[in-house]
Amino acid sequence: MTGISRQARQWRVRRDFTALKWTAAAAFCVLGFVSGDIRGMILCVGGALLLGGFALYDVVAPVRLAADDQGLTVVTGLARRRRILWPEITNIRVAENTRYGMRWSLLEIETPESLHLFSSFELGMSCMETADELYRLRPA
Repeated sequence: MTGISRQARQWRVRRDFTALKWTAAAAFCVLGFVSGDIRGMILCVGGALLLGGFALYDVVAPVRLAADDQGLTVVTGLARRRRILWPEITNIRVAENTRYGMRWSLLEIETPESLHLFSSFELGMSCMETADELYRLRPA
């Protein structure tokens, strides 16, 4: 082995969700300026800025999780990446949540000093499938 690890798998935000966020931000801008009401305009521009910020985050850091034979690379903060070697990972699990009639799941990657959470929207596929794939990639 040459010491250079190859990229085995990446999980990224789906492009259609990013496009939907940009479209909604533009729609809020248009709605704010068409309404004619100053309070409505401020509210719509605020919503547009918020959605635009989420969409920009998807553009700046589209790959939220990557795995190879050495370990994982996770996005932390706005666009920083943190490398976690396989021996540092203490647990990989999927947390199922139900509240107000809605169900969602989160992929949890735990190390002794941190916990990294990923939704299925960030991964582009179901959290359970991602966890299964991570267990297959993880060395014994």
